[in-house]
Amino acid sequence: MSSLQLVHLTYAGADKPPARIVFGPELTAIYGASDTGKTFIVRSIEYMLGGAQLTMVPEAEGYTQILLGLLLPDGSPLTLVRRPGTNSTHLHREDLRDLVHRPADAIVTSVHNARSKNSLSVHLMRAMRLDETLIRKNEAGGTRPLTLADLVHLSVVTEDRMIGMLPPVVRTGTTTTRTAETSVMRFLLTGEGDPPVDTGPNAGQRRVNRGKIGLLDQLVLDLYAKLESDEPERELKDRLARVKSAINMQSAALRTADDNHRDAVRERMTHARRRQSLDERLAEVSDLLGRFRLLESQYRSDLERLVMVNEAGSILGYFRVGTCVFCGADPEHQHPSHSQQEATQLHIAVQAEAAKTTGLLADLLLTIDDLAQEQAAITQEWQTATNNLETLDARIAEAESQLVPLREELQELLDARSQVERALELHARIAELEDKRSRLDGEGAVPTSRPADYIPAAIINDFDSVLQTTLRTWEVPAVENSGYDQYNAEIQAGGRPRIGRGKGVRSVLHSAFTTTLARYCIERDHPHLGFVVLDSPVVTYRQPVKSTPQDPDVPDVRITSTVVDRFYEDMLAFPGQAVIIENGDPPMGVLSEATTYNFTAADGRPGFLL
Repeated sequence: MSSLQLVHLTYAGADKPPARIVFGPELTAIYGASDTGKTFIVRSIEYMLGGAQLTMVPEAEGYTQILLGLLLPDGSPLTLVRRPGTNSTHLHREDLRDLVHRPADAIVTSVHNARSKNSLSVHLMRAMRLDETLIRKNEAGGTRPLTLADLVHLSVVTEDRMIGMLPPVVRTGTTTTRTAETSVMRFLLTGEGDPPVDTGPNAGQRRVNRGKIGLLDQLVLDLYAKLESDEPERELKDRLARVKSAINMQSAALRTADDNHRDAVRERMTHARRRQSLDERLAEVSDLLGRFRLLESQYRSDLERLVMVNEAGSILGYFRVGTCVFCGADPEHQHPSHSQQEATQLHIAVQAEAAKTTGLLADLLLTIDDLAQEQAAITQEWQTATNNLETLDARIAEAESQLVPLREELQELLDARSQVERALELHARIAELEDKRSRLDGEGAVPTSRPADYIPAAIINDFDSVLQTTLRTWEVPAVENSGYDQYNAEIQAGGRPRIGRGKGVRSVLHSAFTTTLARYCIERDHPHLGFVVLDSPVVTYRQPVKSTPQDPDVPDVRITSTVVDRFYEDMLAFPGQAVIIENGDPPMGVLSEATTYNFTAADGRPGFLL
């Protein structure tokens, strides 16, 4: 969609620091005390987008330039520079945010004039590719170009208009402009402008039309030949509905089977990883058991050898004569009990070594027993994991066997849907050609007037549903069955027109209408500026003033703080750019997610121009 984006609003002057508001790409909330310049920001935006006049405030004295930064639909920057009280706007194709002295890339007329081809409206409408769009301006069918002011009126809403008595669509309230105002609304909802008045074909054009009619007849015959069945369009639509219903059911069954298959695969991966870790640990335990059992054998062999040494030492010490077998002393160096003492020392050493080896063997046997128990537990757990894998393999195989026929059946249904859609497309093309033939065949005299072109009921119902969703999201009370009354260009809610509600509900309905219109156009890629600027969109109180003929502020429901919270929550999800001006503080969630400015005389920023 070709739309604009607000970048900044700056007041600049010599020897004065710039006063600037930088707008976020999504939601910008400007709030705070009264008389701090919040409403002046809205009026300045309106003025810079082609407004005729701007009442300057005392704080603006000394500022000689107003700068409005924009991003064009192609993403390039554009800065509008206008001096207060003039009708010329200087265009700079760059982002400027201070006093401008350089020559402008172009100078255009600020306020649109039908006779001028060099206005800001023409320039921006051309950038949005709307410069050739026509709208009806009277009941006779006369047309005029769509202007920037037509779109600004439905996007930038000042405080007095927010609670005013005129319907949101209406700009002047005069009957002479009512057709154009409702035509703008019809253009935004349908995305189609009005054709210029046709003067009818001349003799040569009628001959050409006869040739066109013959060609159209041949094209219709060719399209009929491409139809694969003789089913009428109504039966094809019924069959398409049945096929779509079957596709939904088949898709649900396929999703269920696919989810089961995915869950089984995911669970199998978990068990497979667990069994792998068990395999690794089982290998480690088995290796340790093998090593430790070898060590056990060694310890037992050592003990047996020590017993043999002890016995052999005793025998040798008792019978041997000559050189001592224990210490190697010759007989002359041996004392009388030498052999007995040496045998005793050997026995003591053997007993000590045997005791040490026996202790090591006992510790080793405990360790072997623990490892054997762990090996048995791991083996049991490994077997359980293996059984689970076998069960899951069967489950996966069963799920895969279900997926194949489900996918085949779904593909058959998709093919059937494509076939029906192609037939319906051929019927639609035939109807279109027959309609063109009918128009060519019926062209002739020029009508003196044309009946009013109203918005199709289906489109109105679609818009009303979006409006009702918005009001329900905001939790606005007593506004059931809301909708746009195109015959009176008014908003109906709660069984009453907007003009018959109190100020609080009027402001809520106006802001709901403006945001709904923007949301409707943006989401359907219809023409729109792409942003909304709302001054005091949600009035949270009801002034106890007496009704007057000029302002019949009838008693109405109170707009609670809940509406304010829901309004801001909804605006955080707004698909375009939104600038909200309010006195009250936004909810904490908005302060953390949106671009915010708090004007207060106590601390922080005292005001826009202060």
